[in-house]
Amino acid sequence: MAILFINACVRENSRTRVLAESVLRDRSAEVTEVDLGKDNIRPLDRELLAQREKLLADGDRDHPMFDYAKQFAEADEIVIAAPFWDLSFPSLLKIYLEQITVSGITFEYVNGRPYGLCKAKRLTYVTTSGGPIFADFGYAYVKALAQNFYGIRETKAYRATNLDVSGISAEELLAKAEISVIE
Repeated sequence: MAILFINACVRENSRTRVLAESVLRDRSAEVTEVDLGKDNIRPLDRELLAQREKLLADGDRDHPMFDYAKQFAEADEIVIAAPFWDLSFPSLLKIYLEQITVSGITFEYVNGRPYGLCKAKRLTYVTTSGGPIFADFGYAYVKALAQNFYGIRETKAYRATNLDVSGISAEELLAKAEISVIE
Protein backbone atom coordinates (compact mmCIF):
# COMPACT_ATOMS: atom_id res chain seq x y z
CA MET A 1 0.00 0.00 0.00
CA ALA A 2 1.27 3.48 -0.88
CA ILE A 3 0.34 6.69 0.94
CA LEU A 4 0.66 10.04 -0.79
CA PHE A 5 1.34 12.77 1.78
CA ILE A 6 0.46 16.25 0.51
CA ASN A 7 2.29 18.69 2.80
CA ALA A 8 0.94 22.26 2.63
CA CYS A 9 2.72 23.29 5.85
CA VAL A 10 5.09 26.11 4.96
CA ARG A 11 6.19 27.05 8.47
CA GLU A 12 9.38 25.41 9.69
CA ASN A 13 7.90 24.20 13.00
CA SER A 14 4.38 23.57 11.78
CA ARG A 15 2.01 22.09 14.35
CA THR A 16 -0.10 20.76 11.50
CA ARG A 17 2.93 18.83 10.29
CA VAL A 18 3.43 17.40 13.80
CA LEU A 19 -0.19 16.20 13.89
CA ALA A 20 0.09 14.77 10.35
CA GLU A 21 3.22 12.85 11.31
CA SER A 22 1.34 11.24 14.21
CA VAL A 23 -1.42 10.20 11.79
CA LEU A 24 1.15 8.80 9.35
CA ARG A 25 2.89 6.84 12.14
CA ASP A 26 -0.34 4.90 12.64
CA ARG A 27 -0.21 3.66 9.04
CA SER A 28 1.98 0.78 7.94
CA ALA A 29 2.74 1.79 4.38
CA GLU A 30 5.32 3.48 2.22
CA VAL A 31 4.85 7.27 2.29
CA THR A 32 5.68 9.55 -0.63
CA GLU A 33 5.66 13.24 0.25
CA VAL A 34 4.77 16.15 -1.99
CA ASP A 35 6.08 19.24 -0.19
CA LEU A 36 4.14 22.14 -1.69
CA GLY A 37 6.40 24.68 0.02
CA LYS A 38 9.45 23.30 -1.77
CA ASP A 39 8.02 22.13 -5.11
CA ASN A 40 7.81 24.70 -7.86
CA ILE A 41 4.07 24.39 -8.31
CA ARG A 42 2.47 27.14 -10.40
CA PRO A 43 -1.13 28.24 -10.73
CA LEU A 44 -2.91 27.66 -14.00
CA ASP A 45 -2.37 31.05 -15.57
CA ARG A 46 -3.44 31.82 -19.16
CA GLU A 47 -0.31 30.24 -20.69
CA LEU A 48 -0.38 27.04 -18.61
CA LEU A 49 -4.12 26.63 -19.06
CA ALA A 50 -3.81 26.93 -22.85
CA GLN A 51 -0.98 24.37 -22.84
CA ARG A 52 -3.00 22.01 -20.64
CA GLU A 53 -6.11 22.30 -22.81
CA LYS A 54 -4.10 21.59 -25.97
CA LEU A 55 -2.41 18.55 -24.41
CA LEU A 56 -5.76 17.18 -23.26
CA ALA A 57 -7.39 17.85 -26.65
CA ASP A 58 -4.50 15.98 -28.30
CA GLY A 59 -4.90 13.09 -25.82
CA ASP A 60 -1.35 13.64 -24.49
CA ARG A 61 -1.54 12.81 -20.79
CA ASP A 62 2.13 11.78 -20.63
CA HIS A 63 3.39 15.37 -20.38
CA PRO A 64 5.15 16.21 -17.06
CA MET A 65 2.38 18.75 -16.41
CA PHE A 66 0.19 15.78 -15.42
CA ASP A 67 2.69 14.07 -13.11
CA TYR A 68 0.97 15.30 -9.91
CA ALA A 69 -2.42 14.12 -11.18
CA LYS A 70 -1.10 10.67 -12.12
CA GLN A 71 0.68 10.32 -8.77
CA PHE A 72 -2.52 11.28 -6.93
CA ALA A 73 -4.67 8.90 -9.00
CA GLU A 74 -2.35 5.95 -8.31
CA ALA A 75 -2.02 6.38 -4.53
CA ASP A 76 -3.75 3.85 -2.28
CA GLU A 77 -4.37 6.48 0.40
CA ILE A 78 -4.06 10.27 0.57
CA VAL A 79 -3.06 12.31 3.64
CA ILE A 80 -3.23 16.10 3.34
CA ALA A 81 -1.69 18.38 5.98
CA ALA A 82 -2.89 21.97 5.70
CA PRO A 83 -2.96 24.59 8.45
CA PHE A 84 -6.23 26.47 8.90
CA TRP A 85 -5.80 29.92 7.37
CA ASP A 86 -8.59 32.42 6.80
CA LEU A 87 -11.42 29.85 6.94
CA SER A 88 -9.61 27.50 4.57
CA PHE A 89 -6.08 26.36 3.72
CA PRO A 90 -2.91 27.85 2.18
CA SER A 91 -3.24 28.86 -1.47
CA LEU A 92 -0.52 26.37 -2.44
CA LEU A 93 -2.99 23.57 -1.75
CA LYS A 94 -5.57 25.17 -4.05
CA ILE A 95 -2.95 25.37 -6.79
CA TYR A 96 -2.11 21.70 -6.24
CA LEU A 97 -5.79 20.74 -6.44
CA GLU A 98 -6.05 22.64 -9.73
CA GLN A 99 -3.09 20.68 -11.04
CA ILE A 100 -4.52 17.27 -10.12
CA THR A 101 -8.14 17.75 -11.15
CA VAL A 102 -7.63 16.51 -14.69
CA SER A 103 -10.28 14.85 -16.82
CA GLY A 104 -9.04 11.46 -17.95
CA ILE A 105 -6.61 11.08 -15.03
CA THR A 106 -8.33 11.74 -11.69
CA PHE A 107 -11.89 11.81 -13.03
CA GLU A 108 -13.91 11.63 -16.23
CA TYR A 109 -17.41 12.64 -17.19
CA VAL A 110 -19.95 9.83 -17.61
CA ASN A 111 -23.38 10.92 -18.78
CA GLY A 112 -22.53 14.51 -17.86
CA ARG A 113 -21.50 13.70 -14.29
CA PRO A 114 -17.99 13.39 -12.84
CA TYR A 115 -16.83 9.84 -12.19
CA GLY A 116 -13.74 9.28 -10.04
CA LEU A 117 -10.71 7.46 -11.43
CA CYS A 118 -8.55 7.53 -8.30
CA LYS A 119 -7.40 4.30 -6.68
CA ALA A 120 -7.42 5.63 -3.09
CA LYS A 121 -10.06 4.33 -0.75
CA ARG A 122 -9.42 6.95 1.94
CA LEU A 123 -8.41 10.61 2.19
CA THR A 124 -7.35 12.03 5.55
CA TYR A 125 -7.21 15.78 6.07
CA VAL A 126 -5.13 17.16 8.95
CA THR A 127 -5.35 20.74 10.18
CA THR A 128 -4.57 22.92 13.19
CA SER A 129 -5.60 26.43 14.18
CA GLY A 130 -4.62 28.99 16.76
CA GLY A 131 -8.25 29.65 17.65
CA PRO A 132 -11.59 27.95 17.13
CA ILE A 133 -12.79 26.77 13.73
CA PHE A 134 -16.31 28.09 13.22
CA ALA A 135 -16.58 27.09 9.57
CA ASP A 136 -14.03 24.84 7.87
CA PHE A 137 -14.38 25.61 4.19
CA GLY A 138 -11.00 23.96 3.58
CA TYR A 139 -11.98 20.45 4.63
CA ALA A 140 -15.44 20.82 3.10
CA TYR A 141 -13.87 21.73 -0.25
CA VAL A 142 -11.37 18.86 -0.21
CA LYS A 143 -14.07 16.40 0.90
CA ALA A 144 -16.37 17.53 -1.93
CA LEU A 145 -13.62 17.07 -4.52
CA ALA A 146 -12.62 13.68 -3.10
CA GLN A 147 -16.13 12.28 -3.04
CA ASN A 148 -17.65 13.96 -6.11
CA PHE A 149 -14.72 14.07 -8.54
CA TYR A 150 -11.97 11.69 -7.48
CA GLY A 151 -14.16 8.79 -6.34
CA ILE A 152 -12.65 8.66 -2.84
CA ARG A 153 -15.65 7.92 -0.63
CA GLU A 154 -14.02 7.71 2.81
CA THR A 155 -12.77 11.03 4.15
CA LYS A 156 -11.74 12.01 7.66
CA ALA A 157 -10.35 15.14 9.23
CA TYR A 158 -8.09 15.39 12.27
CA ARG A 159 -8.10 18.78 13.97
CA ALA A 160 -6.34 20.48 16.81
CA THR A 161 -7.87 23.88 17.53
CA ASN A 162 -7.32 26.74 19.98
CA LEU A 163 -3.56 26.14 20.04
CA ASP A 164 -2.81 29.83 20.66
CA VAL A 165 -5.49 30.47 23.29
CA SER A 166 -4.00 31.76 26.52
CA GLY A 167 -3.92 29.18 29.31
CA ILE A 168 -4.25 26.17 27.00
CA SER A 169 -1.36 23.78 26.41
CA ALA A 170 -0.82 23.38 22.66
CA GLU A 171 1.20 20.21 23.29
CA GLU A 172 -1.67 18.59 25.22
CA LEU A 173 -4.16 19.56 22.52
CA LEU A 174 -1.97 18.08 19.80
CA ALA A 175 -1.62 14.88 21.81
CA LYS A 176 -5.41 14.62 22.12
CA ALA A 177 -6.21 15.77 18.57
CA GLU A 178 -7.20 12.35 17.33
CA ILE A 179 -10.23 12.67 19.57
CA SER A 180 -11.60 15.36 17.25
CA VAL A 181 -11.95 13.24 14.14
CA ILE A 182 -14.57 14.64 11.77
CA GLU A 183 -16.22 12.16 9.43
